[in-house]
Amino acid sequence: MKDIETDAAPEVRACCSPSREAGPGPGAGLRTGPGFGAGSASAGIAPDFRAGGTEGMARLPGGTFLMGTEDAEGFRSDGEGPVREVRLAPFRIDVHAVTNERFAAFVDATGHTTEAERFGWSYVFAGFLPAALRRAAARPEQTPWWCGVPGAFWKAPEGPGSGIAGRADHPVVHVSWNDAIAYCRWAGTRLPAEAEWEYAARGGLEQRRYPWGDELTPGGEHRCNIWQGRFPSRNTAEDGYRATAPVDAFEPNGFGLYNVAGNVWEWAADWWHTDHTATPRSNPVGPAGGTAKVIRGGSYMCHHSYCNRYRVAARSSNTPDSTAGNIGFRCASDV
Repeated sequence: MKDIETDAAPEVRACCSPSREAGPGPGAGLRTGPGFGAGSASAGIAPDFRAGGTEGMARLPGGTFLMGTEDAEGFRSDGEGPVREVRLAPFRIDVHAVTNERFAAFVDATGHTTEAERFGWSYVFAGFLPAALRRAAARPEQTPWWCGVPGAFWKAPEGPGSGIAGRADHPVVHVSWNDAIAYCRWAGTRLPAEAEWEYAARGGLEQRRYPWGDELTPGGEHRCNIWQGRFPSRNTAEDGYRATAPVDAFEPNGFGLYNVAGNVWEWAADWWHTDHTATPRSNPVGPAGGTAKVIRGGSYMCHHSYCNRYRVAARSSNTPDSTAGNIGFRCASDV
C-alpha cells in the first residue's frame, strides 16, 4: 500500500472515514429512494424503554463551557473554531459506544436491516482483507486504503467469512446515521447534539487538546486507540489494538466516558456546517438541514501525520447512509 505524503497543510487532508456517495464501491452512485433514508430507517420501530433507559449512562450537569479550538494543530476548514461559549441543559450520555452485543439485541427485537445490508456492501480497511479480495475491491480515489467490500456489515465486519465472535464488547461498526437513529428510537434515547458530545468528551477540562490533557501519551502511556507507525502502510499497534478495542478500554475521562478519542467515529445528531461564530449560544443543535451529519472522536485509523482528528475539538462529517468499519455511535437522553 503506497505511503501517504505528510507535508501538506492540514486543511487539505481528507478524513479517514469514506463516504458512500464518493465511491467507488459496489453500487457506487446508488441513491436513496423509497425505503431508504432518515425516515425509513426507524419507521415502524416502537420504543422499548427497557432496552436502554438510563443504564450505562452518565448524568451530566450541563452549564457553560468553551466549545471549539483555535489550536495550531486544528483544521480551520473543518470549522473547529472560533472558540465560543455554549450553555447546555443537563443531559445523560452513554459512558461508552453501543456494543455489538447491544446492537444484536436491537436487531433481534426489531428485525432491523442495516443500510450496509440493503446496499450490499460497506467499506473495510484494505489491511484487514485477504490479498485477492483486496486486489479486486473498488477503492475511493481520495482514501484508497478503504475497500468497498460486498457482504460487509455489522455482523461481518471484514466481509464474508468474518464475524464478531470475541467482539461482543467492541463498538458496533458499519452502522449509518439512519441505523443509529433506529436504534435510539428502540432504546428510548437519541443521538447527542454535537455540543453535548464535545462537552461530555472534555470531561470537565477546559480547552485541553485531549480528554485527559494536552499530551498525547503522558509518561509514555497510551490513552486511546489510534494508529501508530506510518499511515497507512504500517501500524505498530503500540496501544494494543490494530482495529477496534473494547468499548471500556483505556481510562475514562473526568465524566466517566470511555474512548471519546479514537476507537470509532461517533455519529452526532447535527447536520454538518462550518460557519460558527463566537457569539454565546444555548443548547445549539446545528442547522435545520444539510447533506452530511457530524461525526466526532476519530478512530483507530487516525494518525497525527494525516487525519489527526482524535483531538477533542476535532470534527468531521459523512452522509447519513454511509458506513465503514470505523464508524459507530453512543446515545444520549434528556434529564
